[in-house]
Amino acid sequence: MADTTETLPLTAEKGRFSETLERVRRSSEYVVMPILALIVSGILFSIFLFALGKSPVDFFSLVWRGGFGTSFSWQNTLARSAPLVFTALCVAIPARLGLVIIGGEGALVLGGFAAGAIAIPLIGVVPSYVLLAVMLFASMIAGGAWIGCVGALRHFRGVNETIASLLMFYIAVSILNFFVEGALRDPSDPNKPSTAPIGSENMVGFIPGTDVHWGLLVGILLCGLLYLLMNRTTFGFAAQIAGGNLRAAQAQGLPVGKLMVISCAIAGACAGLAGFFEVAAIHGKANASLIAGYGFTGILVSFLARHNPLVIVPVAIFLGGIAASGGLVQRRMDLPDATVLLLQGLIFLVLLVSETFYGRLPFFRSKGAQ
Repeated sequence: MADTTETLPLTAEKGRFSETLERVRRSSEYVVMPILALIVSGILFSIFLFALGKSPVDFFSLVWRGGFGTSFSWQNTLARSAPLVFTALCVAIPARLGLVIIGGEGALVLGGFAAGAIAIPLIGVVPSYVLLAVMLFASMIAGGAWIGCVGALRHFRGVNETIASLLMFYIAVSILNFFVEGALRDPSDPNKPSTAPIGSENMVGFIPGTDVHWGLLVGILLCGLLYLLMNRTTFGFAAQIAGGNLRAAQAQGLPVGKLMVISCAIAGACAGLAGFFEVAAIHGKANASLIAGYGFTGILVSFLARHNPLVIVPVAIFLGGIAASGGLVQRRMDLPDATVLLLQGLIFLVLLVSETFYGRLPFFRSKGAQ
């Protein structure tokens, strides 16, 4: 009896250990598959460079040097990463409900325009911190309302959110162009239609000792808060249920429509924040420079991060470094600056193809499924 009693805890402990290993093995798929997608993308792009008569080794070494090789490269990379964090969140939050939002660029443009437009009557009238606070809330409200409309269209009218968000991007660009080339155009700048500048005294400052504005730190904090919202609250739990099985969520009485609209509004507010920092920290006014493609690159960031807010930050820095190296690649290898965009597009394509392999590879499947 004594021997049997002693072996029972050991057997239970071995069972728990093997169960833990099984969970780790299954969950490692979500880390291994994106890494494999990056490796395959690099191999395919190397073949493309060989066809052009260029050295893949030189290309990737220049990408490393231009994005991460020096302190200047790092600051350039981090500056480009900040808007990618916000626009990736615009994709990641609705994705928990199974919604694919690709129009975050529109919310960024409209958020930046709202920030620049609302600042015009307040410049020189209110203190700078009040002006920046008003601009920030205006950009969040504009972006949140814009993508929130996508969620409402999806729920109330059954309009596909992917198509709706993309079409609304073009509407946002038209709104920006209509006002900056018309009623809100600054007459002192005849070369490029823009709103009136907010002034250097009203600009968002930089993190001490760097050339990186505070938007990056705000984005990191926002990723942490939204991770807690989507993983540690009843709202996030309900969103995951709705995303896993919409009919089951409706059968349980969950407010699916409200979840869609709120999630999309939160996502749009994140993209609107990107527009605010582009105006208040980079350009100093709203103009066509807001249309820089950050919203579309944010889609790649979110998918590569598996829509996990905590993983979005390192992935955004990684892709920000690739984008920052474009100028160096152009000068040293006589390649177009858009070469790095081609690499990003290839990564996205391979990543989408890799989605079809989730749950199918024998190594990552549970023993019962096998």
